[in-house]
Amino acid sequence: MVRAADSETSVPERAEERSKQPLPPLAITVPTGRPSLAGPRARPRARPRGQAAQGGKRAGGRLYVIDGIRLLAALMVVAHHYAGTWRADRPGNLIWDRPVSEIMPTVFRVASYGWIGVEIFFVISGFVICMSCWGRTPRQFFISRVIRLYPAYWFAVVFTTAVLIAVPGVWERLRLREVLLNLTMLQSGSGVPNVDGVYWTLWSELRFYLLFLVVVAMGLTYRRVVLFCCVWGAVAMFAPVADLHLLELVANPDGAWYFIAGLALYLMHRFGQDLLLWGILAMAWLMGQLELGNRIDEVERVSGWRGSVAIFTVFLLFMVAVALGHTDRIRWKWLVTAGALTYPLYLVHYAAGTTLIARLHDTMDPRLLLALLTTGFLLLSWLIHRFVERPVSRLLKKGLDTSFARLRNADARG
Repeated sequence: MVRAADSETSVPERAEERSKQPLPPLAITVPTGRPSLAGPRARPRARPRGQAAQGGKRAGGRLYVIDGIRLLAALMVVAHHYAGTWRADRPGNLIWDRPVSEIMPTVFRVASYGWIGVEIFFVISGFVICMSCWGRTPRQFFISRVIRLYPAYWFAVVFTTAVLIAVPGVWERLRLREVLLNLTMLQSGSGVPNVDGVYWTLWSELRFYLLFLVVVAMGLTYRRVVLFCCVWGAVAMFAPVADLHLLELVANPDGAWYFIAGLALYLMHRFGQDLLLWGILAMAWLMGQLELGNRIDEVERVSGWRGSVAIFTVFLLFMVAVALGHTDRIRWKWLVTAGALTYPLYLVHYAAGTTLIARLHDTMDPRLLLALLTTGFLLLSWLIHRFVERPVSRLLKKGLDTSFARLRNADARG
């Protein structure tokens, strides 16, 4: 089974051990067909036939707290990449030049658990993608994903490549043809390295979208989503031992149960809790704790299984509280901006940030350097959201709407 790998390494090291690092759930779209670049919105809760209302009907509204969780998960990942990986703790490493646990022992102990942000991202992705797709057509789903994924990603590929050219020596930049293929976001399917190691999660997300598109095409219902969770979970569980590479590629056993947990949580949010959904969530936790242990043994090597499972369990319980409406009173407007920063921050922070650390770590206190870098990348993320994502998304949406309209008209004439 292919495992997620720590990508804090040079290209020669990545040839020895394929690097992977986490991505935030991609932003959400609202049911009107217009993209919401800032974050998720809740829908009024409905009930499957025969199910009693639980706690009364709750008015729909924005799930502000999810925006906050997303940014917190992104900051966990940033801290881990900068000061919590086992490679950064080796003598003579390319980032700090000496073990980070000697430079900042307390920061290292905390940051060593930041990789769990990937699991948080995947769970939230399952939740918000199911929420944003309810009542949508496959065309609307496709357009919403394209306009949300690509604008910031295109900028990140160009930005990171430019930084690696301007400041060589830490990361080896890819050849031009490999950089150009990265613009498709499909490089992992072609065996081409990522411009930045963190892009591996986009490949996992894309496979989830492809599978879920089947359910969207059929029309989302409580029964169909539950059936999808059960079938996908079973296939993901058996794919590694089936020795069928294509099946394992599609089933994505490393990430499947995290997405499934998010889907079950959204069904709780929309239809209320029941024993079946609790069973799916419990199964996701059981499979998740096993995957956490495997990742610690094979990749991370810096954190403990008990602590990792405790963090993951607390997160899932908090998401249950979100799903059941216990956090609806949290309506802090600044969380909207926080959610909007998450995806750009994730895309641009790693290769460029570690390159800057390698150049600047002897010029100031390392804690100050981390604070300044994180703040700087947050500001850059806001600029990307404001001046890249918004305008480019509008242009893409207009062009794609026109293209699909021409397809419909051509079919009608035919």
